[in-house]
Amino acid sequence: MTNKAKLTFYGGAQEVTGANHLLETEGKKILIDCGLFQGTPKNEEKNYEKFAYDPKSIDILLITHGHLDHIGRIPKLVKEGFSGKIYSTPITRDTSRLSLEDSVKLLTKEATREDKQSIYKTEDVEKSFSLWETFEYDKEIVFNNLKIIPRDAGHILGSTMYEIISTSGKKIVFTGDLGNPPVPLLRKTYKITEADYLVTESTYGDKEHEGAKERKIKIERAIEDVVKSKGTLMIPAFSIERTQQLLFEINELVENGRIPQLPIFLDSPLAIKITEVYKKYESYFNKKTKDIIKSGDDIFNFPGLQLTRTAEESKNINNVSAPKVIIAGSGMSTGGRIVHHEKKYLPDSNSILLLVGYQAAGSLGRKLEDGAKWVKIFREDVPVKAKIESIKGYSAHPDINKLFDFVETASKNLKKVFVVQGETKASLFFTQRIRDYLGIDAVAPKIGDSFELEL
Repeated sequence: MTNKAKLTFYGGAQEVTGANHLLETEGKKILIDCGLFQGTPKNEEKNYEKFAYDPKSIDILLITHGHLDHIGRIPKLVKEGFSGKIYSTPITRDTSRLSLEDSVKLLTKEATREDKQSIYKTEDVEKSFSLWETFEYDKEIVFNNLKIIPRDAGHILGSTMYEIISTSGKKIVFTGDLGNPPVPLLRKTYKITEADYLVTESTYGDKEHEGAKERKIKIERAIEDVVKSKGTLMIPAFSIERTQQLLFEINELVENGRIPQLPIFLDSPLAIKITEVYKKYESYFNKKTKDIIKSGDDIFNFPGLQLTRTAEESKNINNVSAPKVIIAGSGMSTGGRIVHHEKKYLPDSNSILLLVGYQAAGSLGRKLEDGAKWVKIFREDVPVKAKIESIKGYSAHPDINKLFDFVETASKNLKKVFVVQGETKASLFFTQRIRDYLGIDAVAPKIGDSFELEL
């Protein structure tokens, strides 16, 4: 016997950030992710709004992975009354703790600057982790009359998609963010072969990536180019996963003599801490990476690498003669130490800014990617004379072809596909692709849209 269920989208709907989906079934309320809205000031204002549902009424919160656009409002949820259980893999719990502890400092600074109250405080972060429980992949979680099975999403280390199976045997799958194999460190994305409903991401739902070989060649050439020009290579990188992938690949380039030795700064205290967490969870790595570690190689360390933890060490990078490489957060240049380096080196025609991740609409990174000749940094107009390059193959998200393959593999009994976590253009394009080529009902919901399901 099927039950009526209700699915409502409160974030990450025709936009990339703010993931927040509510499933109501069998008398229970299950929230999937609770992320920050990021990108433009207008979008970030949504973080200050009250939740459109009562946080006290939510029974459990399932976390797909530790990026802030999926976890950044958890302490706000707790502050406003949520007291249920929070579930994730152990590494997602540990990276989320570091990210949220870092986030509360940044949010507090931002709120003080704008004469506002921060959306949450340190005590709210701490209380969140008192509710947190962990699981391993493929081990069934029994909740009420539901079976919840976590699967490896292959997006970042410990990322999870969720199969939720009702008493009638019907299944809905929430992908969270999917992976882009083959990539360093990670195992392949788990293949969903059957489901009744699918909620899938669509970050690159209208674009193709270059391949893995091109990705490595591009970073090698960027380093070689700044060596020749005696410039600075700036790489804005997310502290979780992207930084560790870069370190892994640069390590291989250095050890194989593919690039000359030069100062390479990891200028991100958070990324340094996250890298230490990664070393604790070797069991999550793919076989190739495990074999390299067994051979005695420190995959995140190489000659020339310098870790700059303090603000003073970060400032001293300016005193180091070029050529040099600076890897720093944030990945979309919306804050963090990379913005200081961009202010200094974007006016230098010998330097390169290498974008290795998704740049949300309205972010400084997107403006640079789109070819802006002047940008505003710390309220100053900065000329852009540095070369701007991007590597789409480094994305932790699949392109349209891999997204389509994922849906097609699961298409046998699919009744409906909900396309989320992409900008409007990407979501609508991918939605139409599913309808046209698979003949499956697909929709790109907007924030606040609700749907009745037969579960």
